[in-house]
Amino acid sequence: MPRKTKKQISEEITETLEQANYLLDQISGDNSVPRNIRRVTGEATEAINNDEESPAVNASNAISLLDDLSQDPNCPLHTRTRIYQILSLLEQIKD
Repeated sequence: MPRKTKKQISEEITETLEQANYLLDQISGDNSVPRNIRRVTGEATEAINNDEESPAVNASNAISLLDDLSQDPNCPLHTRTRIYQILSLLEQIKD
């Protein structure tokens, strides 16, 4: 199996970040989710889209925010499941 080129890796990272952004937007737009959780998902979206850092650093920052959310007792189960999906996507991103 041939190695992936930098362009292919970059495209995969971009696609993964787009998927994570989509899922975060779904949480942010869900009115059944508590306000504090929607606020933190907005912060995680900003962290992912930060152009000043590398994608791996951005993903790490978002992971730390979302990991705290997954422990929140006010987090609905469907939202917690979606947060775990996002975390698994972001953990794939490496430098």
